[in-house]
Amino acid sequence: MKSFYRLSILLIVLLSLSSCTTKLAEYQATSPTFDIKTYFTGNIVAWGMVQDYTNNVTRRFCVEIDGQWQGNKGLLKEVFYFVDGEVSYRNWQLTKLAHGKYQGSAEDVVGQAYGQQVGFAFQWQYNLLVPIDGDQIQFSLDDWMYQIDEYRVFNRTEMKKFGVTLAEITLFFDKQLPDKKCQ
Repeated sequence: MKSFYRLSILLIVLLSLSSCTTKLAEYQATSPTFDIKTYFTGNIVAWGMVQDYTNNVTRRFCVEIDGQWQGNKGLLKEVFYFVDGEVSYRNWQLTKLAHGKYQGSAEDVVGQAYGQQVGFAFQWQYNLLVPIDGDQIQFSLDDWMYQIDEYRVFNRTEMKKFGVTLAEITLFFDKQLPDKKCQ
């Protein structure tokens, strides 16, 4: 009987926590309207960090992005420069769909990524393969971008495994200084 009560309490807590999550529709009346296609055209530089589940900063990096669009098809070429000297690459193939929706793929993304823009926010969800100690570990990413003004975007991402957040990524994009480079 004790285990039934414990399970019931755990379910109530989990349901309570899940009802606290932000919904994209909450940003409907916000501005500026975040147009992914417009913002991610040309050269952009971003700076970021990865924090583990204890909020300890485990990695810092800079990323150079070159965005090109033809119609509703986009290519985002990303080069990541980590403080420890590692350099990695990701090429997003994006498609703009109707009603602010997008889908995309990249070399280290399992299946398709799906996202939607509402107001000044954009939510992007996908499964990413991350190299760790010689293995490829798959994480679920819940990526939230918020456009501050025409030049700057903040990005917060939760990295989850089995539904548990193991790391968070924070990024700051700036396209006001397109000649700025990471190195």
